[in-house]
Amino acid sequence: RAFKLTGVAGAYWRGDEKNEMLQRIYGTSWPTEEALREHLRLLEEAKKRDHRRLGKELGLFMVSDAIGPGLPLWLPKGAMVRSILERYIVDLERSLGYQHVYTPQLARVELYQRSGHWDHFKDNMYPPILFEDKEELVLRPMNCPHHIMMYQHELHSYRDLPLRIAELGTMYRYERSGVLSGLSRVRAMTLNDAHIFCTPEQIQSEAVGVLRLIEQVYRDFGFTDYWHRLSLRDPKDRAKFVDSDAMWDNAERCLRQALGEVGVAYREALGEAAYYGPKIDVQLNDVLGHSETVSTVQLDFYLPERFGLEYVDTDGQRKRPVMIHRGVVSTMERMMAFLIEHYAGNFPLWLAPVQVKVMTVTDQQKEYAQKVFEDLTRGGWRAELDDRNEKLGYKIRQVQGERVPYAVVIGDREVRDQTVSARRRGGEQLKPMSLKEFNDLLRLEVANKISHQQSAGS
Repeated sequence: RAFKLTGVAGAYWRGDEKNEMLQRIYGTSWPTEEALREHLRLLEEAKKRDHRRLGKELGLFMVSDAIGPGLPLWLPKGAMVRSILERYIVDLERSLGYQHVYTPQLARVELYQRSGHWDHFKDNMYPPILFEDKEELVLRPMNCPHHIMMYQHELHSYRDLPLRIAELGTMYRYERSGVLSGLSRVRAMTLNDAHIFCTPEQIQSEAVGVLRLIEQVYRDFGFTDYWHRLSLRDPKDRAKFVDSDAMWDNAERCLRQALGEVGVAYREALGEAAYYGPKIDVQLNDVLGHSETVSTVQLDFYLPERFGLEYVDTDGQRKRPVMIHRGVVSTMERMMAFLIEHYAGNFPLWLAPVQVKVMTVTDQQKEYAQKVFEDLTRGGWRAELDDRNEKLGYKIRQVQGERVPYAVVIGDREVRDQTVSARRRGGEQLKPMSLKEFNDLLRLEVANKISHQQSAGS
């Protein structure tokens, strides 16, 4: 067997901060030296891709002790990537019939008592804010009760369904400081959230629509290493799940058929459903092969019952809708962490905070470089101009460190010919071209979401 010590760290006895600090020793053991070397290579690759390190290097986000742990600050470049991500998902959802809304981040405690969150998630919620008139408000841990209130605002007909309510909703959950990590484990998060209110007959078609949306998003991001899990109830464990055999049988059948219609392989997980309904989780694998839930399609028969939700059916009778909780890109924080590590900081052109850096060779090219820069920014490109009196090699090394997709070098030849010389991130030198040709190249790359991938060290 092959064995290697990998590190040491402090740890509290039984995870309790009141107990004595102990020394924890980490190691790894593998059947062969070759397997150990491959594991260590993956660990090194993961270190290079660590979103906390790259986030600091690339000026994407920071955490301030003065503000508190788990409350990240999005710096201008990180905020730009987040803004692009938010616009992308909102535009895509609206094109598919989702109605985007805004709801407050505070609500009365009674709302969460009624929804059941107060009983089940109180330990992960912040204490209520008590006012002089005895009113208690609390920071929300989830968005679903707010969307339910919107549904209840008026009586719906079957013709109104499915009703798809979506929001980039900011939520707050208490996490112990010891488990907080960069953007992947935080206390304040903004979730790409949606709730679909539909008839029982619409469950399958709505699940198919969500699964196809997820597939499209994953294609656009270049995600290929993922799999689907269908979480089912355990019929023998009746105490754990809402007790309605007919409801569970129909719901599980609908989700199986939806997965079959989309044509994706999946694994079944008996007993892993939520107590109020079965769900489909899409698991993304990271560079180490660790699996993380990013997207979810969750059926819910419990909250519609608890809140007395109704719609008027074709026969004029009032009936109970089904609620589908649906997340595609998780929280902005977790998705940003995943994207940083997936691309190793080398964001594709359409996501990059700075798409083009225009650089001069000497001061003689400043005027033309300014013209090129202004033309690019007028065209909607996120460009920067570096006309400092520095050596070109230094400027190129700097732009490589910033991982900008394109560097445009302006020398005497470019001024004379009124062209640009573009260099792709990673070193590929393109032939001189006109500004129009360069704009066309950029537009094509963005339209097709092309990613010129590189290693983590590039």
